Amino acid sequence: MSLFAIVLIIHFIGLSLILGAFFIQLGRKQNFQFGTMLIGAITQLVTGLTMVGLEEFEGEELNYTKIAVKTTFAVVVLVAVLVGRARQAKALSAGTSEKKAVIPFLHIAGMGALINVIVAVLWH
Repeated sequence: MSLFAIVLIIHFIGLSLILGAFFIQLGRKQNFQFGTMLIGAITQLVTGLTMVGLEEFEGEELNYTKIAVKTTFAVVVLVAVLVGRARQAKALSAGTSEKKAVIPFLHIAGMGALINVIVAVLWH
């Protein structure tokens, strides 16, 4: 098994952490868990850039526009998770509703990851 294949498997695990946590929490009104999504978002970003580096090292021809779009979505997902997590902590410490503070960022993170999958699969 090649190093690229191992990194790709880890990349898919990161994706499953984001999307799994997103879909499980869609119906929740409180007690949102951003930790799993944070681990997934970091994993996705790091392994995605690692795969680009490995392909570059092998001399493969890369589509830098696609890489830029996917990296942008990965950063948006990571920032949404970080902001959602921070707003959740602030809402909980203030005793206000975490749902209104957190839901938009949960949706941005989940949909951003889903869009990134669509870009990966459909953009050749």
